[in-house]
Amino acid sequence: MPTILALKLVDATEDRQEELIRNQGQHARAIDHFTKNIGNIETVDQLMDDPELYAFVMRAYDLEDQIFGKAMMEKILKSNIEEDDALVNKLTDTRFKELYNGLGFGTDGEGNTNTISATWQEEMVARYVDRQFVNAQSEENDTLGSILEFRRKIETIEKPLDILKNETLTEFFQVALGLPKELSGLDIDRQIEILNQKFDFEDLKDPEEINRLVVRYAAIKDATEGVSQIETGATILMQSAVDTSTNLLSAVIDISTIRNVNTTYWSR
Repeated sequence: MPTILALKLVDATEDRQEELIRNQGQHARAIDHFTKNIGNIETVDQLMDDPELYAFVMRAYDLEDQIFGKAMMEKILKSNIEEDDALVNKLTDTRFKELYNGLGFGTDGEGNTNTISATWQEEMVARYVDRQFVNAQSEENDTLGSILEFRRKIETIEKPLDILKNETLTEFFQVALGLPKELSGLDIDRQIEILNQKFDFEDLKDPEEINRLVVRYAAIKDATEGVSQIETGATILMQSAVDTSTNLLSAVIDISTIRNVNTTYWSR
């Protein structure tokens, strides 16, 4: 299924799909255990001593691939974020800092009061359910998953570095802006310079511009990955060219040749 069509379907059924996730056996049990026990957790050590609670919050922050690294996670959550050399500040993967801030443990991993808040608990459950939803879509269609990830991260993007710290966002913008993936091999300052040249980050406040990025990304990915039938019949002209500013052989994508693409913004 063309990604644009899949996105429309997902947007139309998202609430229903998330409700199904909440009621699905393993997720329903995980949510029930979380809501019944998280209010008793005041320290990182207590969280680590409950494997189900620990796994729940890790999955809520898309860190399932790090669940078995408990020793490192304990060090991260017991970091003092006010110290520049704290482990949580040294890691470039933004998921770790999001988890740290979201859980709200104090210095040395003690004194958490978030866990007794019903509002906080509801937000954590919603985050967990939404992450399962996004991951399920990604398994079916990587391109669709990247779009959903982009839309969920928009509010956190203010500058190029916010993109470059996230692998999915980096790939999304490289494709949508017609930049070669080899760009990631350049010095970080040069990458930042190129992104600033190619894109005005103030445009992320404009829903129409957000939609244009999504449509470009979907059309280009579908075309380059061999999707045989794109909903709008869009075509993409690709030509080889040498980017003299970076000395890279890149595929320059003429976005203006994507014709008749439906640019209606699908509000969430």
